[in-house]
Amino acid sequence: MSAVTRKTGNLVWKGRGCSLLGLAIPMLTLMLTACSGNGMGDLHQFVDEAKQKKGRVEPLPQFKPVETFAYEASMLRDPFGAATANPRIAAGDKGATGLSPDVNRHREILENFPLDALHMLGTFEFKDTKWGLVKAPDGIVYRIKSGNHLGQNFGKVQTVQDKKITLVEIVPDGLGGWLERDAYLAINEQ
Repeated sequence: MSAVTRKTGNLVWKGRGCSLLGLAIPMLTLMLTACSGNGMGDLHQFVDEAKQKKGRVEPLPQFKPVETFAYEASMLRDPFGAATANPRIAAGDKGATGLSPDVNRHREILENFPLDALHMLGTFEFKDTKWGLVKAPDGIVYRIKSGNHLGQNFGKVQTVQDKKITLVEIVPDGLGGWLERDAYLAINEQ
């Protein structure tokens, strides 16, 4: 093998068969030792400064005791209850309009749910009678026809059409009497 002279920057390498790998290993070692300094002086300084600081925790706020209240109106009518809690219904008082819901009839299952909680799913016809399919919040699908009752306001079904069910509800008028109000349940087309 012949002697090889290579010049790299200011360094001159002389040797036999010096390869690039032979040069790379000493250079890499030199660079790693030069870069292996601690380099954490600023971190140690920050930690020392943080240890010297004294922390302060705010005291917990003082809680005022809550005054207890005994509710003694349990015998009165619930102001948030359904309209059926009205004592005039039980008495069958017709008020000024002469209208009153029939409280003596057998209540149907769909009268346990508010009208806005019921969903019309569709219709079908059987023996010349059009039936509506209504899904209740309990997840059961019920069939209804004209004359059935639904909703919590004594609603009576008037007609079952392809896209909606019309009914008449009997609601309190706010003056101690009753009013008829038209309502409907339509198919929700999404």
